[in-house]
Amino acid sequence: MKNLLSVFLLCAASVSYAGFDEGAMAYKKGDYQTALKEFKEAAEQGEALAQFGLGFMYYKGDGVLQDYTEAASWYLKAAEQGDAMAQSFLGFMYANGKGVPQDDEQAVSWWFKAAEQGHAEAQFSLGQMYRNGEGVPKDNEQAASWYLKAAEQGHASAQFNLGLMYSNGRGVAQDYAQAMSWYLKAAEQGEASAQFNLGLMYEKGRGVPQDDGQAVVWYKKAAEQSHAIAQYNLGVMYAKGVGMPQNDKLAYILFNLAASKGDDNAIKNRDIMLKMLTPAERADAQRISTRLYNSKNFAVELRRLLNSQK
Repeated sequence: MKNLLSVFLLCAASVSYAGFDEGAMAYKKGDYQTALKEFKEAAEQGEALAQFGLGFMYYKGDGVLQDYTEAASWYLKAAEQGDAMAQSFLGFMYANGKGVPQDDEQAVSWWFKAAEQGHAEAQFSLGQMYRNGEGVPKDNEQAASWYLKAAEQGHASAQFNLGLMYSNGRGVAQDYAQAMSWYLKAAEQGEASAQFNLGLMYEKGRGVPQDDGQAVVWYKKAAEQSHAIAQYNLGVMYAKGVGMPQNDKLAYILFNLAASKGDDNAIKNRDIMLKMLTPAERADAQRISTRLYNSKNFAVELRRLLNSQK
C-alpha cells in the first residue's frame, strides 16, 4: 500500500482544517500520539484526508492498537466524501476481508470510483479483477484498458501485466514489440517478473533480435531479486556457456538457489552439476551457496559473484 506520508505532504498545503498540518508533520517524525490527536480532531470535523489518515494509522497500528474494523470505518467516511485514496484503500479492505466482510463486488465498486478519478492503484486493481473475473464478469479487453490507464501513469505492475496481455494476445492483438516496450518500462522500475520476461524475450528473439547477452543481463537483474525461474534459466546459460563463458560452479550455485524455492528442474540440474565439479569446487560452491542463503544483502552478494566470473 502506498506511503501515507506522501499523500499528506502533497495535500497538506491546501488543507484548511486546523491541526491537520501539525498531524502530518508529527507522523513524518514518528510522533504517532500527536499525529493521532491532530488527525482525530480534524477527522471529527469532517476533513476527508484526516479521516483517511486516521484510518491508515488504525490499519498500520501506528500509535494505536491495530484495528482493521476501525480503519475501514474511517476509510468509509473519507471515501463517501469522494477521497480517491480512501476509496482505493476501502476497495482493498473489501477484496481482502479486512475489517469488513470479504466482498469482491464492493471492492470493484470502490475501486471504480477511485479509478475514475485517475487513481493508478485502483485502475490496476480493476484490471486484475476483470482479468480474473472477480466481482465482475471476466473481460480481458476491460482488463487491458484499465492496465493501460495505470501503466501510462507509471504503475510498474500494470506495465508488466499489460506486457503480458500483448505477449499473449489477451484483450489486445498480440504484439511482441508492444510487450517488450511495457516490460522494459516495468523492468527499469525494478519489477522482477518484467526483468525475467525481458530476458526470455531476448533469449527467444520475440519482439527484438535474438540476443543471449541481453538475456543474461535481464536474467541477472531478476535473479538478484530471488526470481527462481530467472536463477534457473541463468544457471542453464552458465552450464551451456551461452551468452557468457561456461562455468559449472556458477551453474550449480544458481540451480541450488532456485532449488531452495522448490523448483523441480533446478533440483534435477543441481544434482547433475554437482557430479561435474571436483571435490574442491563442490566445497567452494556449497560454501558460497550457504553464504548467499544467509546474506542480508543477497542482491549485492549475487551481483558481485556473477560480475567476478566474466
